Amino acid sequence: MSQPANSDVNGNKPPVADTLKTAKLLAQNAWGAENNPAASDYRSDCTSRPTPSMLNAIVQCTLLDDVFNEDPTTQSLERFIAELTGKEDALLVVSGSMGNQVALRTHLVAPPHAICCDRRSHIIQHEAGGVATLSQAMVQPIDPKNGKYITLEEVQEYAVISDNVHMCPTRVIELENTLNGVIMPLEEVKRISAWAHQNDILVHMDGARLWEAVAAGAGSLKEYCGEVDSVSLCFSKGLGAPIGSIIAGTSAFIKRSRWLRKMIGGGLRQAGVVAAPARVAVEETFLGGKLAQSHENARRLEKVWIDLGGKLKYPVDTNMVWLDLKGSAVELDKFIQTADELGVVVKGERFVVHYQINEEALQRAEKLFERVLKA
Repeated sequence: MSQPANSDVNGNKPPVADTLKTAKLLAQNAWGAENNPAASDYRSDCTSRPTPSMLNAIVQCTLLDDVFNEDPTTQSLERFIAELTGKEDALLVVSGSMGNQVALRTHLVAPPHAICCDRRSHIIQHEAGGVATLSQAMVQPIDPKNGKYITLEEVQEYAVISDNVHMCPTRVIELENTLNGVIMPLEEVKRISAWAHQNDILVHMDGARLWEAVAAGAGSLKEYCGEVDSVSLCFSKGLGAPIGSIIAGTSAFIKRSRWLRKMIGGGLRQAGVVAAPARVAVEETFLGGKLAQSHENARRLEKVWIDLGGKLKYPVDTNMVWLDLKGSAVELDKFIQTADELGVVVKGERFVVHYQINEEALQRAEKLFERVLKA
């Protein structure tokens, strides 16, 4: 006998209140829902929601096997990104962390080897020790003196170029752009990359939010990517795709990366369902010019906060507003409590203004700033 619809294994139907709650959650989280929870969610741009056009792309995508390297939708995306970045080839991956780790492991063939990078970088702080576990690499961290991005002079100070057996030679310099919403200038990338290549050191860029730097006018994708040996780009943050990142580099690099992606469980079968919305995200959000408005909204919040006497941790270059609560004499717990009362979703001092943040959410944030700074 079949189980009745909307009931448990014993045939008991849930209370009406639970059913209504479930219906409400479904309505809020459905594709193209009128009330988008992301519209007031400043925790991260990864809270942005996929659009109906992305769903339509999934419905129309091909469903062949990408592990066998035969899916047209996925191959088309990879060629598209390779062309945008000026690289020979590209490879779809599940996440930015996977992209960075696969790229670094591809570059680092055999220990001893080290990666020189910003101490605040994602590969150190937010990738579960993947550099040590997967690549057996030492990290040579830099605390940038300007508080914004590392410079060539700092790289030269911390990188190891030596055949002294007591030392761990630097094999990769990893740059993150943007980092904390701050842009690494193209000229600095050029300086570091030129020096690195003169010393047979590879350069990888974590470009999860490189789209933001480009949208801000700091340089083109091809200009930035042309300076580095490999780059990772994320589709599911500010661009709004449901899942996915991509890495780009030479054909030889991507061939080996495909092998390593498979090794750590990153091979996807019907990968078209990931690739299709990712391409829509690039075309609609990045190429469609939607990121610029989020930058303008971030500067609007910056101005309100500063005009009220608040201080910032970092300059607002793109879509992030980092409030210095301690420096502004605002208690974190009180700040989050007040934000919750006003319907502003935050988890701390960082406000990430993605393109789906609406006018009502901006006004709520402004009211929040006024309350906590005038208290």
